[in-house]
Amino acid sequence: MTQPPAILLMGPTASGKTSLAFEIADRFPVNIVSVDSAQVFRDMNIGTAKPDAATLARYPHRLIDLISPEESYSAARFRSDALAAMAEITATGRVPLLVGGTMLYFKALREGLADLPDANPELRAKIDAEAELLGWPALHQELAQVDPETAARLAPTDAQRIQRALEVVRLTGKPLASYFAAHQSEPLPYRLLPLALQPSDRAVLHERIAQRFEEMLDAGLVREVEALRAKYQLNADLPSMRCVGYRQTWEVLEGLLPRDELRDRGIFATRQFAKRQITWLRSMSDLVTLDPLDSGATAQALKAVEDFLQPD
Repeated sequence: MTQPPAILLMGPTASGKTSLAFEIADRFPVNIVSVDSAQVFRDMNIGTAKPDAATLARYPHRLIDLISPEESYSAARFRSDALAAMAEITATGRVPLLVGGTMLYFKALREGLADLPDANPELRAKIDAEAELLGWPALHQELAQVDPETAARLAPTDAQRIQRALEVVRLTGKPLASYFAAHQSEPLPYRLLPLALQPSDRAVLHERIAQRFEEMLDAGLVREVEALRAKYQLNADLPSMRCVGYRQTWEVLEGLLPRDELRDRGIFATRQFAKRQITWLRSMSDLVTLDPLDSGATAQALKAVEDFLQPD
């Protein structure tokens, strides 16, 4: 049987994924599936650039608002949830359009997940204690010595992933990257069109990032985090509060960062995040690359989708 079609639309933050997704949805029989590790959290709307209620009514999104900010969400759970959503969409005769910037989720979806050792609570507690004493950047430096490939794609403050990578090395003596290298790919049962937005001018992307973060602050990002802290039992180490923008706002509310530095810190962190997203994209193969700064990019994307969905 011919495999059903699915479209992947990926790119760094502020590259225009959402607006392009809506253009595609206006012209083709697609349903949107979010590929965003921050938009899975309920009540985290401003800092995640989650579409508002009116937009969601017009363009429904699957896999947003799934869990409380007190909870965690894994790449394995995403793959399971995404496959289920894709199957439901395909069963209605429509096409899944997976949109987002969480590149690890795209990789997990396309290739499956490596068979990693189970978590070790005692070792994790020890690593957490070391981080409390030395700071996560110091543990990131340690990781760079024993697993440079993994360390290169992680931010020095990415506590959750640094902890997991060090845990694997200390448990098995083998770097996390070696498990991924040995992993046998599990191809999706879909015919894919992977679209990637890659801006040709990093400076323009940086300007967009700055403008968007300023808009988030104007829209009430600080008030949103205050409300989250009042409603939920949160701490700085939860994945939700390690999201870009939320981490810096948390530090302001804790008195660890001067309020007048929030804008610059948030913009810097978002630019670093975008840099890592671009690095992920460059490591992926078979992408249809589009420059969102090119005035013809939308037309090119729509033509690519049209050609892809044409019956043979």
